[in-house]
Amino acid sequence: MIAPPPEAAAGTVWTARDLEPLARPLTATSTLDGFRAAPVPNLADGKVRYVGEPIAIAIGPDRARAEDLAERVSVDIEELPAIVDMDGALAAPTTVHDEWPDNIFATTSGEVGDVDSAAREAALSITREYTLHRQAVVPLETRGVIASYDHALGELTVWSSTQTPHMIRDMIALLLDLPARRVRVIAPDMGGGFGAKCSVYPEEIALAAIATRLPYPIRWIEDRAENMVAATQARDHHYRITAHAAADGTLLGIDADITVDSGAYSVHPWTATMDATMAAAMIPGPYRLANYRFRTRSLATNKTPSGPYRGVARPAACFAIERTIDELAHELGIEAHLLRRHNMVRPQDMPYMSVARKVYDSGDYPRAVEMATELIGHDTWRERQRAAAESPNTRIGIGYGSFTEQTAHGCIEWASRGLSVTIGTEGARLELDATGSLTLSVGIKSHGQGAETTLAQVVGEVLDVDPSQVTVVHGDTARTPRGEGTFASRSMVMAGGATHGAATRLADKVRRIGAVLLREPIEDVRLRDGSVVGEHGSISFAQLAREFLFTPDHVPGVEAGLEETVYYRPEVQTGAFTYATHAAVVSVDLDTGLVTVLDYAVVEDCGTVVNPLIVEGQIVGGVAQGIGTALLEEITFSPEGQPTATTFLDYLLPGATEIPEIKLAHLHTPSPYTVFGMKGAGEGGAIAPPAAIGNAVADALRGFGATINETPLTPSRVWHAVHGAARLVATP
Repeated sequence: MIAPPPEAAAGTVWTARDLEPLARPLTATSTLDGFRAAPVPNLADGKVRYVGEPIAIAIGPDRARAEDLAERVSVDIEELPAIVDMDGALAAPTTVHDEWPDNIFATTSGEVGDVDSAAREAALSITREYTLHRQAVVPLETRGVIASYDHALGELTVWSSTQTPHMIRDMIALLLDLPARRVRVIAPDMGGGFGAKCSVYPEEIALAAIATRLPYPIRWIEDRAENMVAATQARDHHYRITAHAAADGTLLGIDADITVDSGAYSVHPWTATMDATMAAAMIPGPYRLANYRFRTRSLATNKTPSGPYRGVARPAACFAIERTIDELAHELGIEAHLLRRHNMVRPQDMPYMSVARKVYDSGDYPRAVEMATELIGHDTWRERQRAAAESPNTRIGIGYGSFTEQTAHGCIEWASRGLSVTIGTEGARLELDATGSLTLSVGIKSHGQGAETTLAQVVGEVLDVDPSQVTVVHGDTARTPRGEGTFASRSMVMAGGATHGAATRLADKVRRIGAVLLREPIEDVRLRDGSVVGEHGSISFAQLAREFLFTPDHVPGVEAGLEETVYYRPEVQTGAFTYATHAAVVSVDLDTGLVTVLDYAVVEDCGTVVNPLIVEGQIVGGVAQGIGTALLEEITFSPEGQPTATTFLDYLLPGATEIPEIKLAHLHTPSPYTVFGMKGAGEGGAIAPPAAIGNAVADALRGFGATINETPLTPSRVWHAVHGAARLVATP
């Protein structure tokens, strides 16, 4: 950071009034009927709607003096009633946004088939309610923004810890009325994102705007307390599920009522209805289901806005449907894993159009369940469970969670959810230089997933070169083709597809050049080990590139340039569907309510695996986060809307003692619709742990008549469930 001039030593304070002439507020709109938009102010103006909303910006020559200046800022706030939960949002006489008649961003609904007829035919109908409480996203590295304006050139450069640099560039340009060609966004190496860094934030817009009025750069680095209250949060779902089944366990119909606490504002570009619409689509899961009805409501409350987090609604939807499957199995006296297999989409049904109108492209869902039972040692654990039933203070339970994971969504899929910005393409540019080196530039942003390695592997596969010879450039809007960013398990399918296209085109051109230089027919030359090889000789890429670039007259009939740019769009717009079954074994301490994961297994299928080590790392990391959702992580609030878990003393993350060794097995059914048959794998590990662990705890506590249908499954909740049920049993 360049030191500010001496006259800035006293510092300055910027408010909404100062920013108003420089930048418009961001409005995340939706095409859904009845959607209520709420512009997100860059700084609060007139009303503060959640703890953590930016009110003023204090700028000093260093962090300490800026914080001292911020401490001297006095804010006069008249306290208003806070709406801090879904019941309050639905019942409150006041609204988060003054001009709204109620606190509902939007309601969606739909029905396929005839659920009422299914209910009449059913031998068994059950209704259950489930809640996943609010979580922080907690990336290793918090957010950070640096903005610098070159007054001579009229160019603004913003460094941001973001998953979506091109999106940030576009919105800064639009909201500040700057030509996008004069805005550059750089996303440097960063320590994770998990979805919290793929929305556009007020801090990015505000710092960019202020930088255009200052003769020096400014920066803001979020501390952990700020991250816990101001970065987007997640989960906070409630479900009421009614399921209808035949006597043999065949699933006849599902009725789902879904409510999501979306917080105070709708974030760009995902909107406040992202979780609810995703959950509605994912409730049918991997099951053959003809009759499905749903209603969703996305609510405004005085909480931090909700945004994407690894799995985006699917952990909650999976929890709701998979807990319900286990409840049906219990009522029917059928082993839960057998009931799953009985109802799942079969391999011969693929490709399968789900009742939610999603194309399940390939897979063997029942086999994944069967393999999970083998991997976990189901029968052995059942024996140990029966033995543990004699213990006065411990019970053992076995649980499963199966899901379909929608990855690499196309434009039509985002449009169906009401996004005004539909995201479904990705670009890649591949260049061969005069030294024979390859540079791949992509619009996605790698922030820990290993995309540099896997995308280089794609180039290596097509051109038959060692991946180490490929440099992958990302995270800089001035150096890469336009891209949507990294989220929704899309990087390998989308950027990999674009990379494959660019590499294929470049390979074709290199073969044409090689054929001319080797004086051999094009059909007789091929690429091998970084060379063009013919029937009578070969030429290395380095030799070929030098001759073609330095003396193009030696290669008549071939157009100039050794670079290719391709934009990829998937053939099927509803996404490539990865799937998995997770199995968990837990022990429950009846005296304390403590749940311990004894064993955990995952059987997954993400199509063609490009790099097994990276895929398995993604799964294990996701399971760790899912265990956090299941057992530990929760942001709680006071009645006044004050978050009460804003440090790692209060907000608990899983560590080495909470994560067992994860047993992994893979199925490989390539998608017929993607390059190499790849499917996304980034989020799957985080989706099923709440369901598998929740089912295992329910299985352990069946003998007490105890149920616990909300996460996290804290010792307190489990203890009260056990002892509350015991009191009910003991009461005549």
